[in-house]
This record gives sequence, structure tokens and C-alpha cells, in this order.
Amino acid sequence: MSRYDAIIFDLDGTLLDTLDDLRDAVNHALAEMGWPLRSREEIRQFVGNGVALLMERAVPAGTSSEDTSKALGIFRDFYELHKKDKTAPYPGVTELLKALREKGYRLAVVSNKFDAAVKELMVDYFPGLLHSAAGENEAAGIPKKPDPAMVLQVLNGLGITSERAVYVGDSDVDLQTAKNAGLPCISVTWGFRDRDFLTTHGATVFADTPAEILALV
Repeated sequence: MSRYDAIIFDLDGTLLDTLDDLRDAVNHALAEMGWPLRSREEIRQFVGNGVALLMERAVPAGTSSEDTSKALGIFRDFYELHKKDKTAPYPGVTELLKALREKGYRLAVVSNKFDAAVKELMVDYFPGLLHSAAGENEAAGIPKKPDPAMVLQVLNGLGITSERAVYVGDSDVDLQTAKNAGLPCISVTWGFRDRDFLTTHGATVFADTPAEILALV
């Protein structure tokens, strides 16, 4: 018998490689504001806590909140139009989701990316494979990760308790989210954080390829 009934996935850095499209949108906003651009590796370190904090980290030190908000608006408008230019599932992810679905698992995504983008990307890249998808929606009073609210809301919608679910993610935010929600965490090493970083933040169970997740659930 399987240890779990539901698997909750992070999105960016776990299912989808979104880094280049995020970098392009950030740098478009920075260029529009007349500020220095950021490297791919810098953007990799900035992501994970939602787009507002991504932009706060990307703008020059000392930037006013007003200018940061203006840059965030430029980012959002550009990303909405270009979020699928270079984004793609990591190799083996689609096959993993299909295999898990066939085995009867309930599959969901919980992301700090804004909710509308999460839902659109799920339909475009993983049609019919996920039972639920939730993104950042703090305007509705639902705090973003690592607060467990989104995870617990999704599990409640699936009718599954925390004891029968596992969380899969690529970052320290995901590790903390899983802990806060009372879920074990599988940390993937192909995403935005490496194994050493994850280990220092408490990771103990790793998957180096999507296929390895099948043996862990």
C-alpha cells in the first residue's frame, strides 16, 4: 500500500524550468527603469518567495517602495505576455505526473507565483494531470508559502489529511512550507537550489531525477 494519497508539488524549479522567462521579465523591468540588469544566476537566488520579493531583491539597493512597485508592474505586464517563451517542463516531469496519476495519486501544485499564472501554466503544460493548482493570492487573505495555508486549503479540497500527503519542492521555502503543514518533504536537486544548500536547510530526502520520486512515494 502506498504511504501517501496526495502529492503536492512546487512549480518553479520543481515541475517547470521558468528561470529564463523570469530573468527576461525582471531585466525588461530593470531596463525600463534605467537600472542595471541581473544575471541568470542572480535571478536563480532571488526566486522562491513570490514576484514582489523577487523584484525587491533585483532592484538597486536603496530603491524607493514607489519605484519598486512601478518596476513590479512592468514585470507583471511583460511576464504575462512572455511567460511561455522559454519555459518548459524539466525532462521526465510529464512522464512522472502521468505515472503517478495512473497509480491513483491525487496531484496538486502550490506555488508562490501569482495564482492566474499558475492556473494557466498548469493547463498549458500539464493538461488533465493535476487535480488542483493554487498560486499566490494574498489579496484574498491567503498568505503565501512558507505559511501552510495554501497547502492545507488544497488538501482540504482534495479531501485528504496531512498524514496521507507528501510535499515535493526545490528550495528552503518548500522545506519550511512542508514542515509548517506537517508534511514530509522530498527535495529535488534539478531546480533552483543545489543539494548542499538544501542539506544545510534541513533536507533529508532527495530526488535527483523525476523518476526517483516514484520510488519514494
